Amino acid sequence: MRPAPTILHLDMDAFYASAEQAAKPSLRGKAVVVGGLGPRGVVATASYEARRLGVHSAMPTAQARRLAPNAAYLVPRFSLYRTVSDQVMELLGRLSPLVEPLSLDEAFVDLEAGGTADDSASARATGEGLRAAIRAVTGLSGSVGLAGSKMLAKIASEEAKPDGLLLIEPGTERELLAPMSVRILPGVGPATGDHLRRAGMTTVHDLAEAGEAELVRLVGKAHGHGLHRMALGLDDRPVVAERDAKSVSVEDTFDVDLHDRVRVRAEVERLAVRCVERLRAADRSGRTVVLKVRRYDFSTLTRSETLRGPTDDPMVVREAVARLLESVDTTGGVRLLGVGVTGLADYTQEDLFAQAADARELAQRDREHHAPAAEEPVPEPEADSAEQLAARRWPAGHDVHHEEHGHGWVQGSGIGRVTVRFEEPWSAPGRVLTFRIDDPLLRPADPLPLVRESPDYSSWPASLPKSRSSGAAASEGGESSP
Repeated sequence: MRPAPTILHLDMDAFYASAEQAAKPSLRGKAVVVGGLGPRGVVATASYEARRLGVHSAMPTAQARRLAPNAAYLVPRFSLYRTVSDQVMELLGRLSPLVEPLSLDEAFVDLEAGGTADDSASARATGEGLRAAIRAVTGLSGSVGLAGSKMLAKIASEEAKPDGLLLIEPGTERELLAPMSVRILPGVGPATGDHLRRAGMTTVHDLAEAGEAELVRLVGKAHGHGLHRMALGLDDRPVVAERDAKSVSVEDTFDVDLHDRVRVRAEVERLAVRCVERLRAADRSGRTVVLKVRRYDFSTLTRSETLRGPTDDPMVVREAVARLLESVDTTGGVRLLGVGVTGLADYTQEDLFAQAADARELAQRDREHHAPAAEEPVPEPEADSAEQLAARRWPAGHDVHHEEHGHGWVQGSGIGRVTVRFEEPWSAPGRVLTFRIDDPLLRPADPLPLVRESPDYSSWPASLPKSRSSGAAASEGGESSP
């Protein structure tokens, strides 16, 4: 534990949904749900207006529609979210060299390491300055927690939501935590929470009073020891600037079970290409290829193949997962497919051509062994319906441009038509028009920035009040603070 609240935790407020509201003036103040829109879709993020109706993350979209039938249901636009996330992370990087991203919208920052805070006053000023900078640059709000440890900083940001800041003064940790539910502590999920409740422990105070020995008896040595320390407000974990990923993977859940073997293989190969794209974007390679198949009865199978060396060759990965698929029975139907690469490295096997050739040779032998008779026709993949094709080309919420009407976004599509609302982040709510899905004047477009003219924050955070240590260093060097 630190003697000053110099660990900052930032959590953007309802990030995906808030970004969509900022981009679409007609949705501001209204319930917005972002996630998969098919029968098996899941909510990724809900706006605070939708949360008041009972919608929350990880809820099936079908259930969300029953709770909030009039909400706007949108397909995620990850290109926009990554752009905004990069803007936020750049601001965090100006505060300290030690920034630990947890996701696109969440990160820890060690303010002490950056010399931007060394006491409560400078930490609070930095936190408030960060919130103002994020709103100016992105148009969105974020909640900030400040404390002497990562655990407490994260709890503080949760308590500050939405659009707030909470600083936990060192020495007040136990008093603050005592009345809170045990579920507030990291690692205490529904199962552990129920187990503790049955033992008569519902608050953090109960855990602290129970003692380490009793918690070890209830939940095991490793978890019990850590749980008791957290109940006392103790957490010595440092902010780590880089967290090594252990794997890269992609997966898709299908609205309707796939029964066509040719279609299943095509989807697997498409996922393999997407997986390699992510791998290359991270400047990594991997040695073990993993295939995940969830069947019609919810049983999940995984198969893996370890290559001779790390690779980022899409052909090698694609052919590996195709071989893995041959060992999986998909006749009953497939609801989810996933492809991943583990055993990551930051280099590739030099002899990739030989490796790819070996893979192709194995695949060719397999095809020859399983080749159908000459008179046996090879089945064609199941064709998508016109509605499925329209939904794929014109996803709800995604950007479009019309040669006559300008920039807009898709409100919905069906029966050969696509409905578009024409508006921009800085405009008034726009009008709605409907077009044929093959209208030659309508095309997909890239997202617009959320702020029309982003202010210049190149000198930020120099304008913030200096911490005592940085001020002392400047005085000793004979320079005045700017």
